Amino acid sequence: MDAAQPLTTSSDRPQTRPLPQLSGGRAAAVFVGIGLVMTLVLLAGGRRWWCAFGDLSPWTLDAWGPHNSQHLIDAYVFSHLLHGVILYFVFHVGGLRRFPAWQLFGVLLLEAAWEVFENSPFVIERYRTTTNASAYTGDSVLNSITDYAACLIGWLLSRQLGWKWAVAIFFAAETGCLLWIRDNLTLNVLMIFHPVEAIQRWQSGAGA
Repeated sequence: MDAAQPLTTSSDRPQTRPLPQLSGGRAAAVFVGIGLVMTLVLLAGGRRWWCAFGDLSPWTLDAWGPHNSQHLIDAYVFSHLLHGVILYFVFHVGGLRRFPAWQLFGVLLLEAAWEVFENSPFVIERYRTTTNASAYTGDSVLNSITDYAACLIGWLLSRQLGWKWAVAIFFAAETGCLLWIRDNLTLNVLMIFHPVEAIQRWQSGAGA
């Protein structure tokens, strides 16, 4: 050994910080924490806990009537599930595939922010004027919580099944909703930002 060469020990080696782990307890705490903040903001904004008509059914199949988004589950729960699928691709392609804990935080934070924005007077009025949902008054708080959870499920399914199944889920949900209620996530986004009169007339057949 060259006498001039310094000896190295394990303490001299560069230390790397371990990646955040996605444990069940930590994931649950993040889900509950962000969901609680979202709930408090929605309540502060005047949102009701439940359907204004007092209907105790946990779901509604009327996508265009006044009960839509007032119960735990409605047709648009599939759109929120697809939010999770889309965010899976965004974070996966964006280089966060090795950081599941940060992905989880980002997915839940973005979905919670959307729920708050979706229930703002501006967005509610856009829905009422650019689609056939003239009776829409915003989501109940419990409906928003279900949508928030659906986004998480979409992300978890995508992570578990891989990108091919995630693509299949996306197209199956979009096609199914299009045939069922003449609406889906793609049309929803289109009609908010660039309303098409022909689509609105076609959708009116579903709400008649």
